[in-house]
Amino acid sequence: MRSRRCIWIFLFAAVVAQVFVPARNLAQEFKASGKRKIVAQVRPVYPELARKMNISGTVRLVVTVAAAGNVVGSEVLGGSPVLVQSALDAVAKAKWEAASQQTKEVVEIKFQPDRE
Repeated sequence: MRSRRCIWIFLFAAVVAQVFVPARNLAQEFKASGKRKIVAQVRPVYPELARKMNISGTVRLVVTVAAAGNVVGSEVLGGSPVLVQSALDAVAKAKWEAASQQTKEVVEIKFQPDRE
């Protein structure tokens, strides 16, 4: 009986944390423009330093995507150096639809500090 009560308390606390704790570490938008669609994307983590400094902006990347859809390389076109690494990390985990050959895709990731 006591362990059941502990489980319920734990579940309640987890739900409350999800509802009331803001997701402040996530970027706002991940957009790719190109010939291929993104099948699976990872939202970039908003860097703690950027949050403290209230930095917002867009990081533009050219991503080389293999025929199978996985990322084989990326090149930074522009963006704040504080935000670039987070964008590169997220793009490296993304998957595109399969194609007959390797392509280059332009990706824009917009970072905005949370509004508190």
